[in-house]
Amino acid sequence: MSTATATGSPTAERLYEKLRNVAAGTSGPYSRERCAELAPVVDDINRLKRERNAVILVHYYVHPEITVGVGDFVGDSYKLAKDAKSTTADLIVFVAVRFMAETAKCLNPEKTVLIPSKLNGCSLADAISAERVRQLRQQFPQHTFVCYINTSAAVKALCDVCVTSSNVYDIVQRIENDRIYFLPDKLMGENVQDEMKRRGVRKDVQIFDATCYVHQQYDPERVQRLKAKHPGLKVLSHPECSPEIIAHADHVASTKGMMQYLRDTDAPAYLLLTECGLAGRAQVEMPGKTFIGPCVECRYMKSNSLQDVRRVLRAPEADDIVEVAPDVRQGALRCINAMFRYAEMAG
Repeated sequence: MSTATATGSPTAERLYEKLRNVAAGTSGPYSRERCAELAPVVDDINRLKRERNAVILVHYYVHPEITVGVGDFVGDSYKLAKDAKSTTADLIVFVAVRFMAETAKCLNPEKTVLIPSKLNGCSLADAISAERVRQLRQQFPQHTFVCYINTSAAVKALCDVCVTSSNVYDIVQRIENDRIYFLPDKLMGENVQDEMKRRGVRKDVQIFDATCYVHQQYDPERVQRLKAKHPGLKVLSHPECSPEIIAHADHVASTKGMMQYLRDTDAPAYLLLTECGLAGRAQVEMPGKTFIGPCVECRYMKSNSLQDVRRVLRAPEADDIVEVAPDVRQGALRCINAMFRYAEMAG
């Protein structure tokens, strides 16, 4: 196929129109020639989806050509958990990291769930094991155990309720017990402590000592310098950032919440203190807005590729198939459903 023909294909042109403004991290730039190279893979994946009655769930943090080209549902961990719960597809391809795919499997035990990345861990989720949770429960027997969604199914199975960055503050406030053990994210736990004080809610919140290596890297002094250099700059922070970062933010929210804030506001420039993929997604949806650095990438999220999505749809290997033991699934599902119940309570 000639370059002229390839670049003129409908898929290549659609990709280019959507992706040409993406400059965040290592995903961009997207030239017409690059989009022409991606187009046949995108077409293959979309054909295989139809043939296999498959649905592709994609987190904001993966490469934009995946979200734009083949993603059926794109969002943060809470939205994708709800999407997984509602899908009627026979096959789920979860383009993110394993703990998210495990959640989809817990919600859909009869479906096949695939994860395309070979590097599908998470520095935060991998920091705590089920055995460590058992030890902590013996140490804190009176506490309600609240786990961030960034945990394995085995860890969720031993906790009382799961939370995401979009609902953590409200759920902790709504839990009847005033003794909470929050795991595994130390920085988010510190932010929970601060937010409960701000709301005037008396909670004894104990926290585990682990962090997301991406959000931990943001430097409050650099944020201050950027705010001084760019008058009117709006700083948006994820709750996985440190309290020192949160103190400099104009808005603190989940990735979905950040996207909504961007849609609802008009500022000279924005600084997004989360994984680079969100800036890339924002550049796709809101090409007229200005985004400045710094930008930190997650090696786990970015290990997902279009080629691997196609590979698992064609011929998945054993490691690509997500399995959760029935007893673990039962406990994890109880924990996940508690999240939905608390999150949907009236405030």
